[in-house]
Amino acid sequence: MLRVSKYERTGSRVPACSAKSVEWLVCPSLCRSSLRVSLYKWVVAPPPPPLHLARFPHLPPLVVQVLYNRGITSPEEVKAFLEGEEKFHNPFRLKGMSQAVTRIRKAIRHGEPIAVYGDFDVDGVTATAILVETLRALGGHVIPYIPDRVREGYGLNKMALHSLAHKGIKVVVTADCGIRSVEEAKYARRIGLDLIITDHHSIGPEIPQAVAVINPKQEDCLYPFGELAGVGVAFKLAQALLLSNSQVPLKARSTALEEEAFYDLVALGTVADMVPLLGENRSMVIKGLRCLNSPRRPGIRALMQVAGLAPGSVDSTAISFILGPRLNAPGRLSSAMLSLRLLMSQDEREALELARQLDQWNRRRQRLMNQALEKARQKALDEMEKRMVILVADREFIPGIVGLVASKLVEEFYRPAIVMELGPERSRGSARSIPEFNITAALDQCASLLRKYGGHSAAAGLTIDTHKLPEFQERIEEIAEQTLGALDLKPTLFIDAEVSLAKLNWDVYFHLSKMEPFGYANPEPLFLSRGVRVQSSKLVGEDANHLRLTLADPKGSRLWNAIAFKMGDRISSLGDYVDVVYTLKADNWGGERRLQLCVKDIRPSEV
Repeated sequence: MLRVSKYERTGSRVPACSAKSVEWLVCPSLCRSSLRVSLYKWVVAPPPPPLHLARFPHLPPLVVQVLYNRGITSPEEVKAFLEGEEKFHNPFRLKGMSQAVTRIRKAIRHGEPIAVYGDFDVDGVTATAILVETLRALGGHVIPYIPDRVREGYGLNKMALHSLAHKGIKVVVTADCGIRSVEEAKYARRIGLDLIITDHHSIGPEIPQAVAVINPKQEDCLYPFGELAGVGVAFKLAQALLLSNSQVPLKARSTALEEEAFYDLVALGTVADMVPLLGENRSMVIKGLRCLNSPRRPGIRALMQVAGLAPGSVDSTAISFILGPRLNAPGRLSSAMLSLRLLMSQDEREALELARQLDQWNRRRQRLMNQALEKARQKALDEMEKRMVILVADREFIPGIVGLVASKLVEEFYRPAIVMELGPERSRGSARSIPEFNITAALDQCASLLRKYGGHSAAAGLTIDTHKLPEFQERIEEIAEQTLGALDLKPTLFIDAEVSLAKLNWDVYFHLSKMEPFGYANPEPLFLSRGVRVQSSKLVGEDANHLRLTLADPKGSRLWNAIAFKMGDRISSLGDYVDVVYTLKADNWGGERRLQLCVKDIRPSEV
């Protein structure tokens, strides 16, 4: 068997934030399958040493292994993780925090107008809301500003800064943007604006000149946790302002002065931005989910009502697939100020009307995305044989849709994808990538061809002069060929343990559920059972494209219900015995609660 270091890859099935190393086993025999049966490579984690298992006699061994796979190994770490009690860090350990607090307090004291300049995604909008509410509660004169994606694009722009200065703004605080706005920062200084940058995106070759730059990814930043979302950084600034000992006259105290009032917003932005759900992020999201399930904000209550979410039903999946897309939709197609107004609204009637508008924007977004995806997919198919990187540009593509289309292309073809709105002079687009290819690092090597770009290893945005697109395509293709050319590119399922179905029970499920919320770097545990007998199988769903199975473990008499979504076409190729990868779920049917397997991949058994 080939051994692969756990931290030589950054796929979503693997936590990339622990200092501890675990090796996983690649089973070559598991990688051979027809396209019809499976598209995945399976990588199975080896069991922890027996002495390690013996340290936790009160926990099911399977749960200990899952924690071990995530680098959670000491009794103290295990206790803190399962109880969700990981401590928050002092916000003043963030580089630039003291300078930011000092300048903001001065602005409030002297009545200087402050602008909060946010990004237009959920992370940026929630970060903007936190800072606006905090500064207003502290007595500041504050206006929010979120650029129009279509007219202005991502990040700081000189026209917006000029307009803010003309309105008398003295201090601009960014929310989830600005870390690569070097020229815009120089311009802000020239026109008399004091700039404070709060961001979490990757650092470029040059850090912008500003009164303060708060980003935990700065090399000389001593903050213990570097994976905060933009809303997390904004929350830490709010926390620091509230902790500050400066004697600034405050308005009458309100709930906005209590940091607990922001956990709902932190959870929305953190989960939606797909940052690692470990450490401080996980602690804040746990608190935020409690708030979301007993929502105090009229806007969140209204959005849940329109989306059909009952109080008590919000988890990380609901944020990712129900609330997040609706909050993102206005910023994708028009102005994210609509989403900001919803989150900050104190009026029930206004909130319900805004929530309905968000829902309408989301329906339009879905239609436009499906139309663009159909066109992009055909263009991708035409070039798949000769290119490593999918690059699709079209005049009809909308800037707010291109990132979604790129994500869908990556999901289907498992190649880096760049989707561009083709303009007469300049083209803008979004890139999405696979764990084997750091897209922002690749764009760094193309910087001389680009007007603007930024992002992280898996996603980026870029702007380019249209006439340079052919040269850019050749350059990015060369880089990809050097990096990916020798690899067998298939998505990988990182499996936590190989286990007999007979070892699964409610005690295991209960302890696994304490690892929630699941998300990036804390994925839902995956298990492999081999040689499982197929007792029955049938097609279900409106289009008969899902597969419902009854499985039997050869080592036990119990039958297991299993559901395999979008795998109906495999029904004729499974055989009598299968190897199956799945997550463990609780299913309520007919008033009976029982355990069920949610199948992620399935193959004819090789046992």
